[in-house]
Amino acid sequence: MKREIRTGRAPSPVGPYSQAVEVGNVLFLSGQIGIDPRTGNLVKDFTDQVKQVFRNVDEILKEAGYGRENVVKVTLYLKDISKFREVNAIYEEFFRDVNPKPARVTVGVKDLPLGADIEVEVVAVRV
Repeated sequence: MKREIRTGRAPSPVGPYSQAVEVGNVLFLSGQIGIDPRTGNLVKDFTDQVKQVFRNVDEILKEAGYGRENVVKVTLYLKDISKFREVNAIYEEFFRDVNPKPARVTVGVKDLPLGADIEVEVVAVRV
């Protein structure tokens, strides 16, 4: 059985998809970009965009009854792969208390929705 997850504490989808879908004990989060859910606007500064993405991820996880410790796979899409170290520092802080750290892929891309600099996709499992 699958269940749609939706929260107003994260931005509404910019297309015809769910914020997340839970199937059994697995949660699939759609790609999140740095939209501030209070304003509906994309955050402009790169560092602030990355932090907003992870706040959005956190809110969706919480709404579904999951936490950072449940995250098993993360995919990062970056428009500027030279910002990898900067993203890594924020990522490391986000998952500071999580062991083992999630598996991860980082992909350099040409463009992202709404001109975002980063998009993050997450899979979490409740054990």
